[in-house]
Amino acid sequence: MYDLITILGPTACGKTAVATQLAARMGHAEIISADSRQVFRGMDIGTGKDLADFTIHLAEPSALNHQPSTINIPYHLIDICEAGTKYSVFEFQRDFLRAYNNIIGRGCFPILCGGTGLYIESVLRAYKLVEVPVNAALRERLEGKSLEELTAMLATYKRLHNTTDVDTARRAIRAIEIEEFYREHHIDETEPFPTLRSLTIGLDISRELRRERITRRLHKRLEEEGMVAEVQGLLDRGVAAEALISYGLEYRYLTLYLTGQMSYDEMVRQLEIAIHQFAKRQMTYFRGMERRGVAIKWIDATKNLADVVSQIMAISPCG
Repeated sequence: MYDLITILGPTACGKTAVATQLAARMGHAEIISADSRQVFRGMDIGTGKDLADFTIHLAEPSALNHQPSTINIPYHLIDICEAGTKYSVFEFQRDFLRAYNNIIGRGCFPILCGGTGLYIESVLRAYKLVEVPVNAALRERLEGKSLEELTAMLATYKRLHNTTDVDTARRAIRAIEIEEFYREHHIDETEPFPTLRSLTIGLDISRELRRERITRRLHKRLEEEGMVAEVQGLLDRGVAAEALISYGLEYRYLTLYLTGQMSYDEMVRQLEIAIHQFAKRQMTYFRGMERRGVAIKWIDATKNLADVVSQIMAISPCG
């Protein structure tokens, strides 16, 4: 018997739709998001919250009024922080446990869904909860180093690191700060937090299809869904440009464009390249999780959504 189901995969593979449809089929399940940017309020389009997916429209009419009915799937760890603030894996673990205990305490079943590898692995491999303080002296020494130099430094540590989201110098410096804290205090991050048994499902799509979906989705967000206006709205509300840039990807490049540091065409070109690279790093991280002992059942994400959900239901005794 499993304690939870985990749905993971690279960006643009359809994780949210699979998780919400699975929750609807199970009838007593709730979603816990494992996304390092969906925690922030007002950062909706660029983070791909897809909140509409949490409302499931049933094909069968209700027995009472013979009209199509809907199910609203409860979700957790989305929109819990103000944009412009910081959020760490320590805070994620703390908030995950609160959400998890709340869900099971009400007799429901948790589905962990997201693409932030470190967040997911911190739960599945029971990383120890340790809050790492700021090391001002270390930050001062590392200031001015390039992202490439910082990434090379990260690779020298014994412990495995989250390179998935390390796409800015600020994030890389924070990752090094964490590594130094663990090394100096002789902390073994694999000492248990509660050990949870997860049925872990990976949604797999080919590199070519993934790239096609990323490109199509990016242009839709820019041209139809108002992603530029979303980032402009954050700036207008007083969220610091530096904070948005630190979040990487869409918020980094759109902020550079909106503050006059990059042309629109150059922003689109560089952002598309960055998202493709990000998706590749995600898959590399997930394969690394497998090598570190996380059993992932990979499912073809190009199948019909109902078939994907049925396949998960067939191998899960949870529903």
